[in-house]
Amino acid sequence: MLNRLGKYDLLKVLGQGASSTVYLACDPFAQREVAIKVATPEILSDPERGKLYSRLFLNEASLVGKLNHPHIVQIYDAVVAENACYIVMEYVPGGTLEAFAQVGHLLPLERVVEIIFKCTRALDFAFRLGITHRDIKPANILLAGEFDVKISDFGTAIAHGVDCTQVSGVGSPAYMSPQQVQERPLDHRTDIYSLGVVMFQLLTGQLPFQASSNYNMVYQIINTQPVKPSFLRSDIPAVLDDIVARAMAKELEERYPDWEQFGADLAMAVRLPHLKVQKGDFADAEKFAMLRSLAFFSIFSDVELWESLRFAQWSHVAPGTVIMRDGEPGDFFCFVASGELKITKNGKMLNVLTVGDCFGEMAVINRQGQTRGADVTALTAADIITINGEALNAASESCRMHFYQGFLDVLAGRLAVANQRLAAF
Repeated sequence: MLNRLGKYDLLKVLGQGASSTVYLACDPFAQREVAIKVATPEILSDPERGKLYSRLFLNEASLVGKLNHPHIVQIYDAVVAENACYIVMEYVPGGTLEAFAQVGHLLPLERVVEIIFKCTRALDFAFRLGITHRDIKPANILLAGEFDVKISDFGTAIAHGVDCTQVSGVGSPAYMSPQQVQERPLDHRTDIYSLGVVMFQLLTGQLPFQASSNYNMVYQIINTQPVKPSFLRSDIPAVLDDIVARAMAKELEERYPDWEQFGADLAMAVRLPHLKVQKGDFADAEKFAMLRSLAFFSIFSDVELWESLRFAQWSHVAPGTVIMRDGEPGDFFCFVASGELKITKNGKMLNVLTVGDCFGEMAVINRQGQTRGADVTALTAADIITINGEALNAASESCRMHFYQGFLDVLAGRLAVANQRLAAF
């Protein structure tokens, strides 16, 4: 085994295939562990396959620094030369989804929905950069911790309308769309199909099409309708059958037209009683959908929304719960995600807060600190999103800037209402 590659110290082999070996390595300058995918020397020396795999490595190397998303494996560095090709990536220790795509090792339904939802957001991010992955499969989706995933291996990706494809040599026919196996022009909808296949497999432990050869697989992908996932697993609700069917529709006009609609259906599904996480908890898909629906967060990018989701706290409150008390100090602010709250001062009603309203932000805006100026109490059962001032200060600069821009909009709105009330006297 190699001990060193460029500036990187190689620690151990993580995996090995016909075309490459993946090492766990140490980056002594950044002081972090990384994964390095190194092209097999025999592949590079092959007259035909060497050119193909050099091109794939070059393709992935072109994405260095571009795919900065919490659910995409970051590419830090790359070397593509005649005698050496390697990609330096973020190390994700959790392994791939392959282990959970087989009978006897299936994940709970709600977790499958969460995983696929996060994949839709990551692939939508790539799509907005003009990138289509083309090789979505469980082996290219890595587990990051207990609940997060990261998509890897963009070597076969196409960018900005390039429509060539490879059916043999690279790619995985079992996950290819009818358009891809027929070598037709491709866009993001081929990835939507492939992710539908992954969802089918994670739900059932089986591929939608079983074949003894690539030729037979291709025939089935083009001509045969798969069974519903619920035929193979009885506890799968009809809504998930419908989502898989639309994602895997053979005709483009019947498939999800974009990642937004695919993700929206998943976010709705995860709110159903039989797919809910433990009582009192919120699924990440539900949190993301909540934030995206609030006007305050309309200027936030998906990446900033995921960042906000991570440091926010989510809670259900019963009617009569006091969330803020007049005269008490506070270092947090809140949003109403559902329900109604009342603002009172000395027992007098001042205002009613409804979905999307922000409150308590003055204690964070005021650098000298501030006590609460009124009581805030739940009128109905409500969902509250709470953000601590210290957590906001630790957020990325762009995320923090958008929060303060949102605060200005809130204050401007309140000033406009106050002026209208004064004008009415």
